[in-house]
Amino acid sequence: MYIAVSTVIFGEAILFASVRLLAYGLAVLAGFHLFVVLYEEPTLRRLFGPAYETYSAEVPRWLPTGNAP
Repeated sequence: MYIAVSTVIFGEAILFASVRLLAYGLAVLAGFHLFVVLYEEPTLRRLFGPAYETYSAEVPRWLPTGNAP
């Protein structure tokens, strides 16, 4: 969802050739990243413990790597 929203904003920035939209997209992307790192991941770690640690070690945070089993 975070990647999709960011992609739409960056797509609009390209479509309208807007530096303001590009700056907005970068700010939104930074906000998403901070939210995930500072809130979501610690919460999931606390709720699921070792299972989440295993999951996060095997699954990239943002983009798939193509190394699926």
